[in-house]
Amino acid sequence: MTQQQTMQAILDKIVQYDKIIITRHVRPDGDAIGSSRGLAAMLRLSFPDKKIYVQTEDKSDYLAFLGPDDDRIADSEYDGALLIVTDTATMDRISNSRVDLAKEIIKIDHHINIKPYGDLSWVEDERSSCCEMIAFFYETFKGTLKLDKEAATYIYCGLVTDSGRFRYEATTGDTLRIGGMLLDFGVDIETLYAHLYLEDYSQLKFQAYVLEHMKTTKNGLVYLHVDKKMQKKFALTSEQASEAISYLKFIKNCIAQLAFIDMPDGTVRVRLRSRFMTINELAEKYGGGGHQCTCGATLHNKKEISAMIADGDKMVADYKANNKGWL
Repeated sequence: MTQQQTMQAILDKIVQYDKIIITRHVRPDGDAIGSSRGLAAMLRLSFPDKKIYVQTEDKSDYLAFLGPDDDRIADSEYDGALLIVTDTATMDRISNSRVDLAKEIIKIDHHINIKPYGDLSWVEDERSSCCEMIAFFYETFKGTLKLDKEAATYIYCGLVTDSGRFRYEATTGDTLRIGGMLLDFGVDIETLYAHLYLEDYSQLKFQAYVLEHMKTTKNGLVYLHVDKKMQKKFALTSEQASEAISYLKFIKNCIAQLAFIDMPDGTVRVRLRSRFMTINELAEKYGGGGHQCTCGATLHNKKEISAMIADGDKMVADYKANNKGWL
């Protein structure tokens, strides 16, 4: 199906069902929360007689200012329901263990479609964010769909965070035009940006520690292992510890960045970032995935950490040897 046909089929399903359940990926970021909550708010405005639920099994302390998800519903509510999953590449990352109870599943996502799922799937991996897709969906069918300040705020939050405040490569003219359309609904960007980007003093101390203790390889890979001792030292949640990656991204000549975060279950979460070169193949080699320059993986021991660093360093060396213009 064409893009227009796929979107029309999704709208037809939304119109058809009386119960719609919306979910997203585990360890949610701004795009996951923004797309799921924004879509739910839009559908509640557009179809007030339908039952619309946001059902997830984890949350984000960082984005708690956006408010809580809906209370858990009974299994019986899934019977005969349409379930829409936003911003989630694979089924194993869905933050809802009851997805199979729904009658049909729709996938709306902007990650590389490595493991397709759902009865109906709309994937555009060139988009800056899933929120950009949700906003485009509204624009395409705004004769049927409605948006207000609350819904626009959710969607704009995901748009601005997943595009790196409109700096990442996937940002296009459409991204900026969609952002402008959302702002026309009265989004309070001063308050939103304060919640998103102001730092607690303790987090600034952690940032300073990261910059002092990060390591670089000979070819220009920068990395840090945020182990349990470091997390205890700064009283970090797993989510706060994962923010270490954002402090590693702005170093000249270090075009790839890895942050290893010890998790409560004994695994090691890896956040991978790069500029100029792609790095998702490294994540995929270790069972992860995501976007070309923004992705993740899960490791299980220090040997895997060392191996990933070595593989990443080689990727950087190969890229620099065969390309010009990187910084």
